[in-house]
This record gives sequence, C-alpha cells and structure tokens, in this order.
Amino acid sequence: MSELLGDRSPVRARLRAAIGGDRPVVVPGACDALSARIAESVGFEAVYMSGFGVAASLLGRPDVGLVTASEMADTARRMAAAIDVPLIADADTGYGNAINVIRTVQEYERAGVAAIQLEDQVAPKRCGHMAGKSVVPAGEMAAKIQAAVDARIDPDLAIIARTDAVAVTGVADAIDRARRYADAGADLLFVEAPRTIDEIEAVAAALSDHRLVFNWAEGGRTPGLGLDEIAELGFAMVLYPIGGLLSAVRAIRGYYEVLAADGAPTAVLGDLPAFDEMTDFLGLPEINALGERFADR
Repeated sequence: MSELLGDRSPVRARLRAAIGGDRPVVVPGACDALSARIAESVGFEAVYMSGFGVAASLLGRPDVGLVTASEMADTARRMAAAIDVPLIADADTGYGNAINVIRTVQEYERAGVAAIQLEDQVAPKRCGHMAGKSVVPAGEMAAKIQAAVDARIDPDLAIIARTDAVAVTGVADAIDRARRYADAGADLLFVEAPRTIDEIEAVAAALSDHRLVFNWAEGGRTPGLGLDEIAELGFAMVLYPIGGLLSAVRAIRGYYEVLAADGAPTAVLGDLPAFDEMTDFLGLPEINALGERFADR
C-alpha cells in the first residue's frame, strides 16, 4: 500500500530519471484508484490520470469541462495514495487564470502527483480529440506555465505544457506555442492531436531539443505509431489515455447483457476473477494483518 501523505519526492525523482532515458516511458491511462492499482500491478512504471476517464467514471459524462478542480484533485489524491509509481495528472486548463493555476498546482502537489499537465484551451475545455476546441492567446498560457513552475515546492514535480492549437490554428502555431511554453519553464511539451504522420514528424523535428509527449489516444485523430517509431522520433513519453476505460466499458456491458438475458451470471463466471483473488488484490491480507497487530490487548 502506498504512503498516503508521505514524502513523494523520491517518486517524482524516479519519473524525472525515466523520462531522461533512451526509450519513451509508456504510461497507461487510469480513471480511479482501482484502475491505477491494476496498471501498477502489471508492471508499468507510471500511471496517467486521464481527464476523459475521470469525467466518464465520476460523472458518466464526456470530457467537456464539467469536472471541477476539487473533484480532479481529490481523484488524484486517491489515485496517488493507492500506488507506489509516479502519477501523471491531467489538470485541464488549470481551472482559471494564472492565479488559479497556482492553487491548482499546490493542490495537486499536496495530492502526491509526480507531474501535472496543463493545456492552452479556452474554458470550458473539450477532449483534445473532439471538434469545437479553441485556444487562449499564447502569452496567456505562457504566463500560466510560469505560474505553475513558480508555485511548485518540489523541483522534481514535472510541468507538462500541452497545446491544442493544431486543430485550431495549425501545426506551425502549435510548434511556436510549445517553444514559448518551454521558455516559460515547462519540463515536457505535449502537442495534442497531430492528424498525419507528416505532422507528427514535423513536431518531433522542430522540438527535438525538448522532451516531448506522444498521445496515443485510442480511436482518436492521431495515427497510431509503433513504440519503436515513437522512440526513433525522440519522444520521451507516450500516453495511452483511454484504452483501459474502453476495455472496462466493453467488459462491464458484456456482463450486464448476460445478466439481463439470463437472470444470472453463470455463463460468464469463468471469465471473472475469483472473489478471494479480488480481495487479495485489494490488500485484504495486509488489512487483516494490521487488524491483528493492533487488536485490543
């Protein structure tokens, strides 16, 4: 079980070291503490708190800016407390101007995250692979990035600057914006939703002297590249933000369909984890041991 409110500096330092390696850090998306624990359990060295996933799991709604800053920070706190690997957390637009960004960074840092992603959309934002986005002036976003950098206490807390300008003002402007955000102090640059391999290559070439994030949004607007191709282009991190959520939706729907049709889940029980397997995964043996240790004397 992860520390709850302990020092997360070593965890953040591990992420810093990983993004400086020879291969991209592969980061699956999660939407809650359970999915974060599952991702950690199969060996991933970091987990991504997906804004799309949180909107879907918490509200049952699309990622169109409905989730509040406090709801996102609370989700990040629960997820970070459930795992021992770094949590990379979506913070949308920072939930306001540069002053709001300061509070957002403080809340996320106290929540225990290792990296915070901020984007340059106009609020209310939309998922980066949806139509209908708009972006704030680059100078406004650069100021928000500088505020984020100044607000952090732990220098190893990574600030990821995302631009959604490709779909709004084009690739050239997105690259220029990313450079401005790097100059403002961003640790990683995230050019969202390039639409072709040529656009991906243009971004990678123009920003080759920076650490870059590739968003492998399952079913999104960006072509899916192999990990070797992504590595050759020089990306430091690749996110797979919603595949876990999509898989869960399919599995849950399938179970409910069988239950609705048959009145009992007998036909699919063999596909499910055993009850004891699930409680072991959730840490029941550890809880029982603690109960015995601190039992009344």
